[in-house]
Amino acid sequence: MTLGQKQEHFAKMVTQLLVFAHIKGYRIRFGHAFRCTNCHAGNKNSLHKLKLAIDLNLFKDGKYLTSTEDHKQLGEFWESLGGAWGGRFNDGNHYSLEHDGRK
Repeated sequence: MTLGQKQEHFAKMVTQLLVFAHIKGYRIRFGHAFRCTNCHAGNKNSLHKLKLAIDLNLFKDGKYLTSTEDHKQLGEFWESLGGAWGGRFNDGNHYSLEHDGRK
């Protein structure tokens, strides 16, 4: 699969995740959806730079949910789609698609 095809697949997966979240009563705001390749801050190997990762800010009943546990239901759904959930490595709001061994 080419990188472009993988990005398209990732976008479809994100759509499924957002629909699932809304059905479950969550409200979503995008956190980091893309980081430029020339930016000096952050991880140089970030999948955000390849458009294969997104951080989601989660809300329910008007409350901003910040803990990894708050994202568990969405994270497990994301994993069922074939994605890598950051809750498995201390980054609960991170949803990505593995690429070249990176999550």
